Amino acid sequence: MKHWIEAARLRTLPLSVSGIIVGSMYALAHPTDEILTPTEVFNWRLFGFAILTTLGLQILSNFANDYGDGMKGTDNEDRIGPKRAIQSGVITPAAMKRAIIITSFLTLLSAMALIYYAFRDTNLFYSLFYLVLGILAILSAIRYTVGNTAYGYRGYGDLFVFVFFGLVSTLGVNFLYSKQLDFELILPAMAIGFLSVGVLNLNNMRDEASDKKSGKNTIVVKIGGAKAKKYHYFLIVGAMVLTLVFAIISEFKFDQYLFLLVYIPLTKHLITVYKNKEPKALDPELKKLALSTVALSVLLSLCMIYFFSDIIVNAFLGGR
Repeated sequence: MKHWIEAARLRTLPLSVSGIIVGSMYALAHPTDEILTPTEVFNWRLFGFAILTTLGLQILSNFANDYGDGMKGTDNEDRIGPKRAIQSGVITPAAMKRAIIITSFLTLLSAMALIYYAFRDTNLFYSLFYLVLGILAILSAIRYTVGNTAYGYRGYGDLFVFVFFGLVSTLGVNFLYSKQLDFELILPAMAIGFLSVGVLNLNNMRDEASDKKSGKNTIVVKIGGAKAKKYHYFLIVGAMVLTLVFAIISEFKFDQYLFLLVYIPLTKHLITVYKNKEPKALDPELKKLALSTVALSVLLSLCMIYFFSDIIVNAFLGGR
């Protein structure tokens, strides 16, 4: 059990739910109909299954990454990060393959439950669309490093993370509540996507030498470490700007800017990356950036629902 927990990479899991938190709390703070209360828009079952589905996708991606890199020999003695399960021999490739299949099945079941509670029998088109989207997400999580055409080895991992853990996670879950696209939400969705890609970019900067030697052509390998740093600055600063613009457009009050506190660790993180000369020293920054992303999503969500706090409290108590 210890080895399976390590293979699931617990430190990556909170990051994956950041978009779900923002998209769900935005639905709670923005009822789509004046007649509805926030709790008639927000659904705890939707929230729960959205979290479960996203965690399933992240764990599946981690298992598949362990399997794909292990089978290709990318995880070897040259790798700087923690030893992976197949690399160290504590889990066999056959056992990991079975785990990928089981996790895929459970994630699909969770996604189907999520779709059911969102639409039931009211909209077949939306249900089918989300089912296809869920299957694509599962296949994408597996194909990141598994197979001869694994897109993570061709530099497309950043795009996958941005789309599924940024845009789809945030906008997709919000649509399940509201049944409409709110273009204002694109800004925080992109911000979460940028920060999530930032975590992946840190990982790839740390492993640049071993990835290059193994033929894993990540964006970092393609553009080099120096340009990868500039790319990283763009991701983090871009996320900070997008979130701030969202707050301004949403007409946040002065005391709704509490989320700016997270800009302090993000700025310190940028300084650390700027001064870094040793790739191994970037490993602790992965956890720091991931936790900062979660903190930003939680504080931004609290700031969004703060404006409607009286309405929400009354709604939960049964009032209007």
